[in-house]
Amino acid sequence: MDFGLVLQTDPPGSTTVELMRRAERGGFRYGWTFDSAVLWQEPYVIHSRVLEHTERLIVGPMVTNPGTRAWEVTASTFATLNEMYGNRTVCGIGRGDSAMRVAGRRPNTLARLSEAMGVIRDLAEGREAEIDGTPVRLPWVRDGQLPVWMAAYGPKALAMAGREADGFILQLADPYLTEWMVKAVRTAASEAGRDPDAVTICVAAPAYVGADTPGELAHAREQCRWFGGMVGNHVADLVARYGTESALVPDELTDYIADRQGYDYAHHGRVDNPDTAFVPDGIVDRFCLLGPVEAHLEKLRTLRDLGVDQFAVYAMHDAKEQTIDAYAREVIPALRDR
Repeated sequence: MDFGLVLQTDPPGSTTVELMRRAERGGFRYGWTFDSAVLWQEPYVIHSRVLEHTERLIVGPMVTNPGTRAWEVTASTFATLNEMYGNRTVCGIGRGDSAMRVAGRRPNTLARLSEAMGVIRDLAEGREAEIDGTPVRLPWVRDGQLPVWMAAYGPKALAMAGREADGFILQLADPYLTEWMVKAVRTAASEAGRDPDAVTICVAAPAYVGADTPGELAHAREQCRWFGGMVGNHVADLVARYGTESALVPDELTDYIADRQGYDYAHHGRVDNPDTAFVPDGIVDRFCLLGPVEAHLEKLRTLRDLGVDQFAVYAMHDAKEQTIDAYAREVIPALRDR
């Protein structure tokens, strides 16, 4: 099992670079950042510094989208980083939540996302692609490689990830939902004539290491409750599309947003987000990894056995360094080699 670290690009950017260096020293193989240009600093500028100050870390956005950047610009950015640092990038991409909505736009359609994934991958790897009817190629690309991993929750998006993406990003760590969604992705891959095991499975969620006492667990839940609100934005889209009685979407994913009242993106991904009070403790426990190292290992082994190739730690809480170090000392050595 591989491990990644996910950070918001809050200023100063040097802090993000140092945390990524710390993660690489501890055995993390991937460094991810949010990509929401209004809410946080520009990630690709920081990615270049991370790549310069690490040796092996693979970096990418979790996740970008097809709407806030021209596709040829996105492809050229990845290709430039790869030329400079040796194919150490991955393109995490989705329909767009905060990056689009904070600027008053709707998330992209799946059709647009599908087209963008193909164009960005082709251009970044040196092949010709068509943009708005015009053939385009980056003539300076040599031996470029850009895996494209798609974030998804709903049935149509999961099927598209299986058919078209190099990897699947699931932003929650509930074993039941992971099993359901991984099965959907791999079934779609198989039906499309692909090797289902060739689709990399990445689960991303907050992890908070602490003692198994009521007080410490309560504190950890409050540090990670924002995540249920973030996921709830995507779940609300699914409920709007499929309703609450659809067999296409599990109740285990949709029931908890019944009391959701709205969402202000000014607090997106923040511990003190006032719009996440509706998220119950049970959802925090299901979606995140909390408690002592042994509890993390137990859940991660379950996820690994369900086919998860990478666990990416969201570190948006008051124990970033402690969590990175605990994973480096006790979690990664136990799970890196099966």
